[in-house]
Amino acid sequence: MRIALRSTLAALLGAAIFTPLAAQTPTQQQRLKFDRTGVPDTSLFAPLGLPFGNEFRSGSGKPGPRYWEQRADYDLHGTLDTAAKALTGQMTLKYTNNSPDTLRFVWMQVEQNAFKSGSLNSYVFPPDSRFGARNFEGGDVIDHFNEVTAGKQMPLKTRVEGTIMKVDLAAPLAPGHSTTFDVAWHFNIPEHGADRMGRDGSLYELAQWYPRMCVYDDLRGWNTEPYLGQGEFYLEYGDFNLAVTVPAGYIVAATGTLQNANEVLTPTEISRLAQASHSDTPVHIITQQDLTSGKARPRKTGTMTWRFHANDVRDAVWAASPDYMWDASSWQGHMAYGYYRPSAIDTWKDAADMSRMSIMEYSERWFPYPYPQISAVEGPISGMEYPMLAMETKSADKYDLYNVVTHEIGHMWYPMIVGSNERMHMWQDEGFNTFINYFSEARRFPEKGTYAERIAHDRALVENYMQHDVDQPLEVQPDRINPQLLGENAYVKTAVGLGQLRDEILGPEIFDDAFRAYTRRWAFKHPSPDDFFHTMENVSGIRLDWFFREWFIENPHFDVAVDTLEQKQVGNIDSLAVLYVNHARGVLPLHVRFTFNDGSTQTFDYPAEIWSTNTTFYEREYAFTGKKVTKIEIDPDKRSVDIDRTNNVWPRG
Repeated sequence: MRIALRSTLAALLGAAIFTPLAAQTPTQQQRLKFDRTGVPDTSLFAPLGLPFGNEFRSGSGKPGPRYWEQRADYDLHGTLDTAAKALTGQMTLKYTNNSPDTLRFVWMQVEQNAFKSGSLNSYVFPPDSRFGARNFEGGDVIDHFNEVTAGKQMPLKTRVEGTIMKVDLAAPLAPGHSTTFDVAWHFNIPEHGADRMGRDGSLYELAQWYPRMCVYDDLRGWNTEPYLGQGEFYLEYGDFNLAVTVPAGYIVAATGTLQNANEVLTPTEISRLAQASHSDTPVHIITQQDLTSGKARPRKTGTMTWRFHANDVRDAVWAASPDYMWDASSWQGHMAYGYYRPSAIDTWKDAADMSRMSIMEYSERWFPYPYPQISAVEGPISGMEYPMLAMETKSADKYDLYNVVTHEIGHMWYPMIVGSNERMHMWQDEGFNTFINYFSEARRFPEKGTYAERIAHDRALVENYMQHDVDQPLEVQPDRINPQLLGENAYVKTAVGLGQLRDEILGPEIFDDAFRAYTRRWAFKHPSPDDFFHTMENVSGIRLDWFFREWFIENPHFDVAVDTLEQKQVGNIDSLAVLYVNHARGVLPLHVRFTFNDGSTQTFDYPAEIWSTNTTFYEREYAFTGKKVTKIEIDPDKRSVDIDRTNNVWPRG
């Protein structure tokens, strides 16, 4: 082995360097010449430097043998005051410390404070913008925050920092122990709650409506990023009991399963729900005629309390209106609901079926839907997801409505089931969800585009942003992304990247297997981007440092070209030497089509790793018998991102 290595070096460097050691009398300058310090490997193909596995998170991308996460179980009661447009709430919260750390304080989210004057939200986003406060004066008012110790109520010291609140515990909370909080609060309901909750006339959509536990994890300890509106959520899992008191004329949709149907529904509605539980087509639970005649409600005066229960969810929200029509169908025991006002009937009459198809598609392709129901609710919010409930507006037509419904319901998988940190890594939920939407949209309305056609459309958008050099890296916190780039960045660019990984690099079978494994491994847990990267590599068996670096971490562009060509005819053999050049840092598989003088074609597909030792050029020699090459074109089917296709063809023009 040593002799072979020395021979190779001699051939490369010249035998003169192997002068016997005794004959050498190097000067200081000569010693420095052969004492280069070097630089780190900056190649796109260098190891990505992912963290090594530990007892909490395995190097294979799975949760480690001692993986832990905290648990927060809530008993919530909200009372809606429609005259004051306000909500009062009471909460009993059991918090379990599964971490190895003793906690002396906890952090809570009090996100209605985004709608107070002088909030960080008011300084970052213009008042009349999508995520602005619209000059509304709101905010959480904590009436009391007590810890229940030995049956006694112990008032706790709190400190509010914008949209988070530090709570000092009465006594240290040791690993494996739980404590219980008793909390009361109230707030005025904003009309436009950063397009995530709000009201429209008599209709209310209530989210971010109770103090919620911040996540304490093994990666960062307390996650205390502020709520500004553009960035979404990161929450602990738990069981929820939810009670909502509203005027008797209201119909309520919420996270969880209705527990007291006999108290809040009519016998006819209960009978129709039973019918819908075995129907794959929508059944009208509350009709427009029921609303008009007054038969929709058991009584019309006073208030009613609707009670719901949900297991293993990270949040609980609700919507209420006296004008809600209600449709229902089912799929494999899961109820699919649509709630909408008569003014939205033209498009929303199919909403329950759209909900049903969405959970069916995502369950069959990626991971079985674990919850008993899914609700699509119509209202002023343009599109927002919460456990078992998705908010959407009326929409222009059935195509637009389905795109929004299936997008928000797709979020039941990412991040409701796979609970990633949306405040830090928006692409890990929005982008993943946009990707799975391609399949669902194509399944419902193939006449509007197949999976391949839909992703090709978005790939062209990504190219356009790159051509204008306005795109940004994906791994940027969502509140720091230019709002005008939010959709392209966290949604479309991520989805297109996953499509490149699936269709051009791994292949559908390998990608789908790995993506399912990621979903299964991290269901009801908190994965980081590194856990996703590790899983995709370990399940596929293919090292993808270069791809994760270029698509998720850095922000390179892509531009390959046919640079030069030598062509020589020897008898009936057409011999060519072709130099392919990469004008950018990014690399992708290389697809080349040769056209011959007889009209025939031949395609050559090269993996992206051809650029691993030289990312600037790649040379290949070819020989064709009995025919002559007349044209060479890179990526003729536009399968890969490329910002300049004018240099993809030989001969030019």
